Amino acid sequence: MHDDDIVEIEDIGSNPAPGRRFEEIAAARFGRRAVLGGAAALTATAAEAQVPRTGGPSTLAFPELTHQLAQTDSVAEGHEVQVVMRWGDAVLAGAPAFDPARQTPDAQARQFGQNNDFLAFMPLPRGSNGSDHGLLWVNHEYCSTGSMFPGLPAGNSAIRAAKTELQARTEMMAHGGSVVEIQRKDGKWAPVPGGAMNRRITASTPMRISGPAAGHERMKTSADPNGTQVLGMLNNCAGGTTPWGTVLTCEENFNTYFGGEAARTGAQAAAYRRYGIQPASPNAWERFELRFNLDREPNEPNRFGWVVEIDPFDPNSTPIKRTALGRFKHEGCTQAMAPDGRVVFYMGDDEMNDYVYRFVTARPFNRENPAANRDLLDEGTLSVARLEDDGKLVWMPLVFGEGPLTAANNFASQADVLIETRRAADLLGATPMDRPEDVEANPVNGRVYVMLTNNARRAADRLNAANPRPRNIHGHVVEIIPPGAGTPRVDHAANEARWEMFLMAGKPGIDAGARYHRATSENGWLSCPDNCTFDSKGRIWIATDGAPSAAGVADAVYAADTSGAGRGLTRLFYQTVVGAEVCGPCFTPDDTTLFLAIQHPAEGSSYENPSTRWPDFDPALPARSSVIAIVKKGGGAVGS
Repeated sequence: MHDDDIVEIEDIGSNPAPGRRFEEIAAARFGRRAVLGGAAALTATAAEAQVPRTGGPSTLAFPELTHQLAQTDSVAEGHEVQVVMRWGDAVLAGAPAFDPARQTPDAQARQFGQNNDFLAFMPLPRGSNGSDHGLLWVNHEYCSTGSMFPGLPAGNSAIRAAKTELQARTEMMAHGGSVVEIQRKDGKWAPVPGGAMNRRITASTPMRISGPAAGHERMKTSADPNGTQVLGMLNNCAGGTTPWGTVLTCEENFNTYFGGEAARTGAQAAAYRRYGIQPASPNAWERFELRFNLDREPNEPNRFGWVVEIDPFDPNSTPIKRTALGRFKHEGCTQAMAPDGRVVFYMGDDEMNDYVYRFVTARPFNRENPAANRDLLDEGTLSVARLEDDGKLVWMPLVFGEGPLTAANNFASQADVLIETRRAADLLGATPMDRPEDVEANPVNGRVYVMLTNNARRAADRLNAANPRPRNIHGHVVEIIPPGAGTPRVDHAANEARWEMFLMAGKPGIDAGARYHRATSENGWLSCPDNCTFDSKGRIWIATDGAPSAAGVADAVYAADTSGAGRGLTRLFYQTVVGAEVCGPCFTPDDTTLFLAIQHPAEGSSYENPSTRWPDFDPALPARSSVIAIVKKGGGAVGS
């Protein structure tokens, strides 16, 4: 998520006392000169040392793009872009045609929402491995209010004051997620008209609360005295899937939806502060719906910031907030399998100086009896990462009664630990990171890649080893190596792992510390890695959020090998339009389609005078966040 209107409290940097400086750890491990001088030796191999700075040994065959900042997008030669769904397109039967000048909550509740993010392609029929027909799950993270409605003034404060109740309630319906049946025919992807499993989930959809925090006193409200039911989900950014075929969608910057003087003076003010909740929200929903007003419903924020499990194949199913996975600004929740069949989920807390987490189910996944997996996410161990100076990573369990997680620190149960996951992780001494976003396990080599987008507020006295640059505006990627990585017995549930630096973003020769494969071209450098995915060969595809427009660079997708002579050699494959972010990269099982979510095109400009009108380029329509499909002309694997 990257919205100038709310960034002031989106990444507030609410960790009051981050742990040991990463510079100290990295300097001890690699030597201070390597850390401050670009750390070029961290992953360089003997094979790389023989590679010239042009050309290179990448296994990716596409012609690399040239960096651009334009009103249109661009993809590598030999590929084409297809627009699959746009904000306002019909999802449910009977949805009216999109009319941006006359939006209503009822219409938006049946239409594709705004600012699509995480994508999951679920083949049809369920459990198959097809690549031409399936369900597309799409997160709708938030609304770009200034470019969503005509006639609004510029600037967050002015927009907040001018927003009407009709607009606010339309925004509530534009949040959440969509399930859309899609199919490829004659090489073109399109929605299936009247898809029987199509669904819209919004900020008002009834959901069940499960796991240790369900029913806790701090989860109860006047509308839900039992603390087990909640309306909607907020700011769903990235996500993941489960081996049993459900979607995990993650609530991120939920703090931007609540306001009230209780943020300063209420009984939970300290807890609010740790999550970045302030007296006035940029969304202003507390003016129109009392559950978002802290002075009326002080527990309502505790019901957000969770991982939500949804069955996309059952449009009548109730979404479930799985509290065992912790409460923080979840960027994603991605799966891996332990040798004993337990399922492991990796997560990042997308905040400056916050942490990387892991959840391991208590019981193994049952392939033979799908019903046995129904509540697998309600029992297990949530842990937070500590990265040490010798390259060791330790997973520290967040378990009530262990270490500092006791009544002495105002924890009375596991529910308390989970509701205040951040504070619990602080007490354990977790390693503060530079905005941990996507954390994904590579299904081929078993390594785990942590996208660290940036940290403009990291001062020199707050460095730490996995984050060795002060005011890190370009971000980097850390690689976690569990025991057995590269073998069929990789143990994602082990208590310890190793870590390395995969790349440090920025422009080589310009940005201090930038480090890539020595053959990276003038167009292969990137900024602000955000999400990633892997093709069937284990190559990483990185989507960015926050590329330096002042340098004439738009956000984009870069691909690189993760092993061999081309390891870390990033190549520019796709570049989006001015103002937009690329997110949700997702391949079909056969690698012949790469789906991308293009979020907030024309960000920073007005509805009336947008910097681009992508993807319609119709003077009567604003820019529209959209899902695109990239395919290779004539067929074949993308990037081949």
